[in-house]
Amino acid sequence: MSSKQLLYLLQLTSPTLPVGAYSYSEGLETLVTQQIIIHKETLQNWLIQSLKYGSIRVESAVMLRAYDYFINNELESLIKWNQWLSATRETQELRNQSWQMGQSLLKLFNELQPEIKPISIKLYPNCNYAVVFGIAGAIWNISRQELLLGYLQSWSSNLVNAGLRLIPLGQTDGQKILIYIQDTLIQVSQEILELKDEDLRGWGWGLSLASMQHETLYTRLFRS
Repeated sequence: MSSKQLLYLLQLTSPTLPVGAYSYSEGLETLVTQQIIIHKETLQNWLIQSLKYGSIRVESAVMLRAYDYFINNELESLIKWNQWLSATRETQELRNQSWQMGQSLLKLFNELQPEIKPISIKLYPNCNYAVVFGIAGAIWNISRQELLLGYLQSWSSNLVNAGLRLIPLGQTDGQKILIYIQDTLIQVSQEILELKDEDLRGWGWGLSLASMQHETLYTRLFRS
């Protein structure tokens, strides 16, 4: 990876990217309220199990397919996978999160990379964040492996930040979690790179239930 590609990846995975990721907990708020996740160990275990078996695996695999189809100029296949990913969202909150973040990133890239506008018209308004992320990585010529690892790290960091506010945890605990799950991130990224289409499935029923119950919480800090 060149220095410029590295800087592009850091920009794409930065918490300053204006896509609103900080406003979502992906069911974590429900789990903390129910006292299922109560400290550093339970949070890092939730992250590891989600990475190994949850919907983030499927989402990341679709991101890679969007990357490949954009490079190969196969727009119809790209649109098909975007629709497929939307259909796999188990709850309205998770689907709205994916669409809202995707639209925000798409709008940003319309300004940063005007050549994406013809594709934006076909994808708007229900474009998933993972799909736009893959397109962005292709435009900026980031390698598939590094882009995938960056995507998983960004997802993990966002949930750790949510955990810091919800449990609550100290900043040092958050950094310890991110270091602890590094080997899992690397292992899972290698597995995702090799997933075939027929292998795209997850077992994230815990996330589904937590997301469904989020709207019934007495108070809420997050949108999911």
